[in-house]
Amino acid sequence: MIQTPYYLIDRARLARNMAIIDELREASGAKTLLALKCFATWPVFAQMREHMDGTTSSSLYELRLGREKFGKETHAYSVGWADHEIEEAVGYADKIIFNSISQLERFDNASAHIARGLRLNPRFSTSGFDLADPARPFSRLGEWDQAKIERVMERISGFMIHYNCENADFGLFDRQLARIEEEFGALLKRLKWVSLGGGIHFTGEGYPVQELAKRLRAFQDRFDVQVYLEPGEAAITNAASLEVTVLDVLSNGKDLAIVDSSVEAHMLDLLIYRQPGKIETSGDHPYMICGKSCLAGDVYGEFSFPAPLNIGDRISIADAAGYTMVKKNWFNGVKMPSIVVKELDGSLTVAREFGYADYRDSLG
Repeated sequence: MIQTPYYLIDRARLARNMAIIDELREASGAKTLLALKCFATWPVFAQMREHMDGTTSSSLYELRLGREKFGKETHAYSVGWADHEIEEAVGYADKIIFNSISQLERFDNASAHIARGLRLNPRFSTSGFDLADPARPFSRLGEWDQAKIERVMERISGFMIHYNCENADFGLFDRQLARIEEEFGALLKRLKWVSLGGGIHFTGEGYPVQELAKRLRAFQDRFDVQVYLEPGEAAITNAASLEVTVLDVLSNGKDLAIVDSSVEAHMLDLLIYRQPGKIETSGDHPYMICGKSCLAGDVYGEFSFPAPLNIGDRISIADAAGYTMVKKNWFNGVKMPSIVVKELDGSLTVAREFGYADYRDSLG
């Protein structure tokens, strides 16, 4: 039995998402790029590569990983490129997307030999969290002044417009895309490609994939552009779990179970956005599932189980692929989860284990 904690990536569940991506690509003509900021666990890239067109990055290291481990088309984006990064970045990238006109002009000569894009901020989004809202007041993410953009249009061939966030509402997507078409149509007609970013939850249950495909096709035809999508969560929805073991059970007004993992170290987004984890369970025995770090609020949430929990019981925390492995950290020196792949035949392959040397070497 593999020692917990570990992230368990299920190839069969991943295949389900890849099949939907295939359907969308075929029906729409859009291309899909894996957003490495969400999921960059390259041991399963060979499976994903058959169904996606490449990767998009947010930093030099993500860019290099995409080029070396995924291949295919490689888009380079960063909120800010440094002088010492740009030469290496354009060496890996097929397209480089600048966050600002200032960066585009600063690195004009260095990037002139590859396709270039600019991030467009439409000044609205679907995000319900101010922390993650790219259109928040005074946002640094992208340009929106059409007069300023007009002056650099000859230097770029595309826009990246990232304004969706876990948007499962096709109607909202349709309305907001229509607004972009109306407000920026004159500029869109002068481009060769447009990335509509990520955050469209088209692998969610019941999402009208064919309606999305039809809408994307219409957008492409209207402006004569190649559309790109940058799925992160959509590519890996429900494709992994975090496997943990109960270390202690106690009662302090509520029944508590402490597991051999940490929310802050292993599923940080739950704390950042103040959301509970997901455990697929029900029953008459409620427990608060708690992490083992010293942080008082290191809590996965409250769940009910069919029987009382005991020390040594295994628990699966569901939907643990996105923004977990890319954010895991060594807080408290808590053992970092291994990365395990559940193969299509049901067997388990340990892709990576972490030990004391990894912790030590990360600090000096």
